[in-house]
Amino acid sequence: MFKTELHCHSKSVSACARVSNEEIIQKFTEAGYTSLVLTNHFNQGTQDFLSCASYQDFVTAYLKGYEDLKREASGKLNIILGMELRFNENSNDYLVFGITEEFLRAHEDIFSLNPEKFSKISRENGLLFVQAHPFRNTMTVINPAFLDGVEVYNGHKGHDSRNEIAYMWADKYGLIKTSGTDFHYPHVPANAGILTEKEIKTSDDLLEIIKSGSYSLIKE
Repeated sequence: MFKTELHCHSKSVSACARVSNEEIIQKFTEAGYTSLVLTNHFNQGTQDFLSCASYQDFVTAYLKGYEDLKREASGKLNIILGMELRFNENSNDYLVFGITEEFLRAHEDIFSLNPEKFSKISRENGLLFVQAHPFRNTMTVINPAFLDGVEVYNGHKGHDSRNEIAYMWADKYGLIKTSGTDFHYPHVPANAGILTEKEIKTSDDLLEIIKSGSYSLIKE
C-alpha cells in the first residue's frame, strides 16, 4: 500500500509555514509516504509575502517553491503540484488538485472569483475543487453544489477543524472525502492523507484515484 499526503506547506512560499524542504522530505519519507501534494497558499496575501508586483511574477515564485521541493526530494518522494486557494471574498480555503503552470498563468483574475465561478472553471479543466477544513471558526459554509469534495480530516492540531462535522457534511451531500496533515511545523507528525494500492506519481494519477474512490483515508 502507498501513502500520499494531500495538504502540505513549505516556508519558502507559505508565510505561516516553518518547515524547510529538507525537513518535509525527511518527515514524510521516515513516516513511510511515497507521494506528497504541495499545497502552498495561493492568495493575495502570499503574493504580497513574496513581494511580487505582478500576478505572473507570483506564479513564477510559487512554482519555484514546487520545483525546489521536487529537486530536494530527488526521487525519494513523488512531489505533486497543488494549491490552497483563497478568494478575496472571505477567509475560506480550498484545496485544488490537478493544476498546471498553464492553468495558473491563464487565470490572472483568480482571486476576484468566488466558489460558484471557480467551480465552473475547475470542472471545465478537469480539476478537483475541495474545501479545506470547512468547519473551523473562521470558515463560511458554501453551497455544496459548487464543490467536488471536502477535507473531512485535517491533522493540524493548532485548530479545531471539527472533522466529524465535515465527515457528516460530505456524507449528506455525496462529496468526495479527503484527508491531509496540513503540515506547517517540523515537530508535527505526518498523520494524514490517503492510502492506495497504486502508487501516485503524477497529478493525473491523483485525479484518477480520488475520482474513482479507490483509496482509504489516513486519520491518525
